Amino acid sequence: MSPARIAAVTVLGLRVAYGLGLVAAPKRLTRSWLGSAGAQPATQVPVRGVGAREIALHGAAIVAAATGAPVRPWLAASFAGDVADIAATAAAGRALPPRAVPKTAAAAGASAALTAGVAAVVDS
Repeated sequence: MSPARIAAVTVLGLRVAYGLGLVAAPKRLTRSWLGSAGAQPATQVPVRGVGAREIALHGAAIVAAATGAPVRPWLAASFAGDVADIAATAAAGRALPPRAVPKTAAAAGASAALTAGVAAVVDS
């Protein structure tokens, strides 16, 4: 496996781990993002759904990277998910904790940038 694919698998593996965390402990991982709403069972449903998205999307991308299949389409979908997370958080704005929007923009923006960087160097 090329160094670029190894980098891709590393980034993708971190995303799977994040997804597992969202599924297993949504309240804990969303405290600064969603505030007290993250403790509500009804809120945990879509948070777990986001976690499942992370696991499925990035798990499939790892399989693609390991088998020599194209990885860029998976990375593009990952990038789109990060942008969607930023947009959804920004749309909620003042209904969220005071620093939720800039924190989400920073975290998801950094993830999107890292994903774009990996996509730029991976072979396909």
